[in-house]
Amino acid sequence: MSGSTTTIAAIASPPGGGARGILRLSGSRAREIVLATWAGALPLDLSTRGVHVGRFRDGRGEQPLLLLWMPAPRSFTRDDVAEFHLPGSPPLLAAALARLLELGAVAAAPGEFTRRAFLSGRIDLSRAEGVLALVTARTESERRAGLALLAGGLAARIDRVRDRVEGLRALVEASLDFDTRDTGHVPDEEIESRAVDVAAALAEAAAWEIARAGDRGEPRIVLSGAPNAGKSALFNRLAGSEGAIVSPAAGTTRDVLSVELDLGGLACRLFDTAGIDDAATPDSIEHAAQELGRASREAADLHAWVLDASAPFAESDFPPEAASGSRVLVVWNKVDLAGTPREPPAAVRAGRDWVATSAVSGEGIGALREALARALRGPGTGSSRELALRHRVALERAVATLQRGLASWKAGAPLEIFAQELRAATEALDEITGATTAEAVLDRIFARFCLGK
Repeated sequence: MSGSTTTIAAIASPPGGGARGILRLSGSRAREIVLATWAGALPLDLSTRGVHVGRFRDGRGEQPLLLLWMPAPRSFTRDDVAEFHLPGSPPLLAAALARLLELGAVAAAPGEFTRRAFLSGRIDLSRAEGVLALVTARTESERRAGLALLAGGLAARIDRVRDRVEGLRALVEASLDFDTRDTGHVPDEEIESRAVDVAAALAEAAAWEIARAGDRGEPRIVLSGAPNAGKSALFNRLAGSEGAIVSPAAGTTRDVLSVELDLGGLACRLFDTAGIDDAATPDSIEHAAQELGRASREAADLHAWVLDASAPFAESDFPPEAASGSRVLVVWNKVDLAGTPREPPAAVRAGRDWVATSAVSGEGIGALREALARALRGPGTGSSRELALRHRVALERAVATLQRGLASWKAGAPLEIFAQELRAATEALDEITGATTAEAVLDRIFARFCLGK
C-alpha cells in the first residue's frame, strides 16, 4: 500500500479554460477523499483500477466527473492515485482543489508527483527528467528527445555500462588478493583489455545522449518591442560594446545582431531585432527585417520585451507570444527621461516580471542582468539543455576517471588506485540514475517541474 504519510493534490491541466480540467491526488488518504467527494452511483468499487462516471461534490455544488482510479502499488507514485476529470473552468477547478485540501490533502510542490515516483523506485532519475523534458518541450525535436529519455533509452545504457564498470572493478579487486604466481591472479593484459572495452562502452553511451539531446547551443535572449523603444541601446549596454547603431530615428535596426553574454556564470546569447512594425509592405526591406526578427523571436528561450516608458502605452505594444506572460521579461526602459513613470501600468505588471532601466544612464542594468539570469534558470526554461548538460558531464567524468586510473596503473601506480578510480566512475553514473544524487541536486531538478507533474 501507500508509503507516503501525506496525501498531495494539485491541478494537473494547463492554466486557463478548456473543455476538461484535471486534478491529481496521491497518497494514503486518497481513497477516503475520493469517497467523500463522490456523488455518483454507489457502491463505488475502488478495489481495482478503473474509470468511473459520476459527479463531484465540491462543498457548494456538484460537477460532472470522470474519475480515474489507480490503487497502490500499481500506480505512478506507488500510492493510491486518483485523477478527477472535470469541466475546465478555472473557478470550478479551484473550488474542487480547495475541497480536496479541506478534506486533508496538502498542496503538492512542483514535481512532487514525479519525485514520489522516483523515490518509490517506480522510475529512475533520468526517466523523471524525461517527464520534465517532455512537458517543457517547445519543438518536435525536443518532444522526441524527451520521449527517448522517458522511455529509458539512457537508463538502459547506463545500467549496462555500469555493470561492466563494476565487473572490471571486481576483477581488479580480486587480483589484489593474489600474487602473480597464484591461480587467482588476473593477467595485466586482460585487465587492460577489459578497461579499453569499458571505456568504449562509456563513450557509446555519451554519444547516444549527445545525439538524443541534439545541439541546443546557448540559451537565447531576444530583445523585442516597438521601434525606438531603446532595444539597441540596451543591447550595447549589456554587451559592453557599441555593436548596434543607436539613433533617435525609428527603424534603425534591420539585421539581427547577436553577442555572447555572461550572466554571472550563465553563458547565453543576446539578440537585437528590428522593432515590430505590422505596417511594413511585403516587398520592402523593412518587411525582410520583420521576418528576420520574427524567426529570432520564435527560437527564443526568453523574450526581453522592451517598452518605452516615455511613450503612451497601447495594447498593441504586446505581441501574441507575450500575451500569456510566458518566458517574457518586461523591460521598462528610458526611466531617466523627465516625467516618465517609474513602473509599467498595472495591466503590464500583472503576472509578469519587470525591470525599470535606462540604457543611457545605466540605471537598472545590473538588476536587468540578474532578472535575465533568474528567468533563464526558472521552471521550464532551458530544461532540456540543462538535463543534457548534467548527463554529459557525468558521463565525461566517468570516462575521465577510468582513463586516469588506467594510465596511472600502467605508469606504475598501485592497482588499488585503479580500483578507486573505477569506484568514482560508478558514482558518476549513479548520479544520472539518481542512486547517489545529492538531495540539493534533486531539489533543483524537481523545482523546475510544473505543479501537478
